[in-house]
Amino acid sequence: MIRLRKVVTFNHNPLLQLSLSQWRARLVLVVLLAGMAALMGRSLYLQGIHNEFLQAKGEMRYARVLEVPATRGRIADRHGNLLAVSTPVSSIWALPSDASQLEPGQLRQLAQLLEMNVTDLNARIAGGRDFVYLKRQVSPELAEKVAALNLPGIHQQNEFRRYYPSGEVMAHMLGFTNVDDRGQEGIELAFDRLLTGQAGSRRVIKDRRGQVVEDVESISSPRDGKDVALAMDAKIQYLAYSALREAVQQHRAKAGSVVVIDVRTGEVLALVNAPAFNPNNRTRLSGEQLRNRVFTDTFEPGSIMKPFVAAMAIESGKFRATTQIDTYSGSFNIGRHTIHDTHPYRTLTVTEIIQKSSNIGTARLALEFEPEYMWAFYDRLGFGSAPGLGFPGEASGNLRPAKTWKPIEQATMAYGHGVSVSLIQIARAYLAFARDGDLVPLSMTRVDAPPVGVQVLSPQVAHEMRQIMETVVSPGGTAVRAQVSGYRVAGKTGTANKIENRRYVNKYVSSFVGFAPVSNPRVVVAVMIDEPSGNQHYGGAVAAPVFAQVAGGALRALGVVPDAHRAPLQLIAVGNERALGEGGL
Repeated sequence: MIRLRKVVTFNHNPLLQLSLSQWRARLVLVVLLAGMAALMGRSLYLQGIHNEFLQAKGEMRYARVLEVPATRGRIADRHGNLLAVSTPVSSIWALPSDASQLEPGQLRQLAQLLEMNVTDLNARIAGGRDFVYLKRQVSPELAEKVAALNLPGIHQQNEFRRYYPSGEVMAHMLGFTNVDDRGQEGIELAFDRLLTGQAGSRRVIKDRRGQVVEDVESISSPRDGKDVALAMDAKIQYLAYSALREAVQQHRAKAGSVVVIDVRTGEVLALVNAPAFNPNNRTRLSGEQLRNRVFTDTFEPGSIMKPFVAAMAIESGKFRATTQIDTYSGSFNIGRHTIHDTHPYRTLTVTEIIQKSSNIGTARLALEFEPEYMWAFYDRLGFGSAPGLGFPGEASGNLRPAKTWKPIEQATMAYGHGVSVSLIQIARAYLAFARDGDLVPLSMTRVDAPPVGVQVLSPQVAHEMRQIMETVVSPGGTAVRAQVSGYRVAGKTGTANKIENRRYVNKYVSSFVGFAPVSNPRVVVAVMIDEPSGNQHYGGAVAAPVFAQVAGGALRALGVVPDAHRAPLQLIAVGNERALGEGGL
């Protein structure tokens, strides 16, 4: 018997039948081929034509761009003597992720070299940051010792540290920089943009421990900062600082300041304050020491303002140097107020008012003018406005609007009360007497060509005021101790009570501002001593001797030919302090 089998073919199985039509299958094939071609093309492009991307990704694993620090510009005096330079140092830093593997013995070695406590060092490394400085600005020798330890995660970078060869003598003039070599005070801050250079960069190869194994190339060269040549004369600066420090110590004063200006150019030849500080070591310093009082501190100038009132009176044509003024025997009433002179005089000429420093005589001159007229004159002299030297902390002082003045206030402003100035302002104003009645802008840097001045007095009045102010240092004046051997000098003393809680107290600011030689003035020297104590506080006894030392030294340093042949008066003893006193307080 023959049995028939049923043959089943797979072609008739609906589950195995082709689900895509023929055109769709071809489309999928084309898409796959196109994607493969795109990948091959991209690979060819990246590896053969534009391979910077992959190279950059690779370099990220081993290449680094390091900053190359620029050297800060140097500061020199007018003769080229270096006053501030940058010396190479190193800073020690760590990558905590790597440095955390240091063994206790290695930590102790590192802490000993860095003069740190092991606990503090460990706390810095374990602080959870990606980068941490361990110690900034260490010497190259110490940096080499740290590098010799070959510790993982401990690295170095080259930096610069500012060094000031003259120390505290130049401290307030130069100022200082911070740990990042940026100016913080003084010239360093005022000229920071000019002194600061532009850092460069270089590409290096580092190993997995972060150590540089190859210097590949320089990307950009650093541009060093520009040098600054100051108008300052280092020799005159040292003389001024020595004389001021001695006076502050002798009179047990709170502080003091001196500024020396070249009459011809307006250049600041010296600027000193006491107490000072060492800019190379500024640990545990207070604001009192850091403050540049010449610019930032204002005070009631007292009698050093009197020559301006006399000049205003003579310039107006209403008065002459020989005009006599009744000073009412030392007591003068203005409304309910009374003005006094230290010594009672009946009648004084305008010259004698300045020589004897009469408050009453000066007040009577001032009251002959409208407040607006006197205010305008003070304003032209620069009072009430900042000097504009760009020095940090410049004070403008206080000169109230004339419409607010009462007669008693106008009278007291004539002899320096009710108005405040800085020492640099009063020194510049005295240039009008030392020059031919014009004022020139001051400069902290060297001036090659004489500047153009602004006329505030006629040349004739300026010349006459020199002769009047010369009597102040002559016998019978308030400042015979300001005399300088071989030179004719002129100036004015000042003694003003200080104000505390809106009341005048028995604390004084003693001052003297003058110029020399009278025949052809070359320097203006302004001296201020804050709160002298002891038996003397008048400007003629406290500040005038400082002027004599500084002016004499400055004139000799500048090679100025003497214009007098008489020696200064030597006051062996002063029995009565008032013999050198101003006309009043």
